[in-house]
Amino acid sequence: MMLKRKLGNTGLEVSALSLGCMGYGKARELQDRPEMIALIRQAVERGIDFFDTAESYGPLKNEQMVGEALKPVRDHVLIATKFGWDIDPDTGVHHGGVNSKPNHVRAAVEGSLRRLKTDRIDLLYQHRVDPDVPIDDVAGTVKALIQQGKVRYFGLSEAGTGSIRRAHAVQPVAALQSEYSLWTREPETQILPTLEELGIGLVPYSPLGKGFLTGTIDGSTRFDPSDFRNSIPRSAVLAGRLQGIRERE
Repeated sequence: MMLKRKLGNTGLEVSALSLGCMGYGKARELQDRPEMIALIRQAVERGIDFFDTAESYGPLKNEQMVGEALKPVRDHVLIATKFGWDIDPDTGVHHGGVNSKPNHVRAAVEGSLRRLKTDRIDLLYQHRVDPDVPIDDVAGTVKALIQQGKVRYFGLSEAGTGSIRRAHAVQPVAALQSEYSLWTREPETQILPTLEELGIGLVPYSPLGKGFLTGTIDGSTRFDPSDFRNSIPRSAVLAGRLQGIRERE
């Protein structure tokens, strides 16, 4: 039986293992859509009930796929999605940068609800903090959406301690999503103590270092040009070191 974890003090309880769906169709036209839908449904059968997506994945297409996959079991799973980038919720055009203006947040949520084929979002994250919109206003907008029944819990992603505290004062934050693994330890300094103090859960992404901690990547590994790890400084540095080791052997 799958273990459960409580995310903070808000009452949100999820399976200890969750499935992040970003890589399924993030940068391709979903030729393998049936396979991905089958995989998500197999995860449900194995006890996973917490699934993560975002409007920016695709954009929009990932939510559509996740919505289709989980529609038959919607009442037995929890869906997390994210807003915060300047993306047209109807066309998917990314105008660049972030956008958490209240009207844009409301439009983004309506778009996510349509694509996910649901009447509520279990956990709604702000994907990235918008420096031009007070976090208090963002939290207030999500609070209104919770009161309307369109959202159940509020989350933040990659936010600093100041933003976390201000948002939490307006609408309790259930969880913070942040990169955290054996080689990404930065949250331990200030973020984790803050979350513990406020009773907020941590949802770590890339706990296996984007594959580098699985034992399957070595100096001979070559990523496809479209692989996003090519653009991540930490990945590029480590890949270079692995290549250097291979050349010396």
